[in-house]
Amino acid sequence: MSRINNESKHTLMQTFSLHEGYYSVGIDKKFIPFDPKTDDKKDRKGSLFIHVQPFLVQHNNDLIVIDTGLGQHRNGELLIHSNIRKEGFDPSDVNLVLMSHLHQDHSSGMVFEKDGKLEITFPNAEYVIQRQEWEEAYSGNSSSYRTEVFDVLQRSGQVQFVEGNGQLNDYIRYELSGGHTKAHQVFHIEGDDQLVFYGGDEWPEPEQALRQFMAKYDYDGRKAMELREQYANSAAENNWKCLFYHANDTSIATIAKQDESFKIIPA
Repeated sequence: MSRINNESKHTLMQTFSLHEGYYSVGIDKKFIPFDPKTDDKKDRKGSLFIHVQPFLVQHNNDLIVIDTGLGQHRNGELLIHSNIRKEGFDPSDVNLVLMSHLHQDHSSGMVFEKDGKLEITFPNAEYVIQRQEWEEAYSGNSSSYRTEVFDVLQRSGQVQFVEGNGQLNDYIRYELSGGHTKAHQVFHIEGDDQLVFYGGDEWPEPEQALRQFMAKYDYDGRKAMELREQYANSAAENNWKCLFYHANDTSIATIAKQDESFKIIPA
């Protein structure tokens, strides 16, 4: 039974991390499950090691997924569906899917395989995607995109393309940020007392606010670095609740200023 409250007079907003696991990623862009208890990083030399966790936000009667993960299955069920049910919700109640960008670790879970064919993971949802990001994905310049996933989504008619910055509805705002990919976007979701911020892969781990660096995996490393600092300052000044897609430990947190640095406070 769904936990959605249909009688709330004030904004009911809850956030949930839908953790999909820990992976190593080699130059072939394949995500291989990694268990620190049994696997040795030395055996996967040259790989990145990252956690993957989409998010679920309940905002009054709306149920929102933010990025969709790798589309993993466990015990015969799509993992993101299972994780949503564990939080007390029904995946069929998801009515919005917000996509920061379309790299495979964020977008493969937009569809899933059933009876030998790909189907939409959230059949009652509208998928919000930057139009330029969609076009970049089909340009063929990067192996990070799985266009067979996008083909299924396109046929569904459930894509809402947005361009630049804008207001999706009365409580969700999107910004074309363009640091991690050329048309990466971030989201602001407003509640009565607090704003939820999702920085996608421009601020995927809270600890990145504690140091300045330019990453080779970003489309514009300098811009992404500058954006992280902007996001962290705004989060601290305005008490944002921040969601971190690749966080090791703290995937939902607030940020506080501490001298010349920042303090991460699990939320």
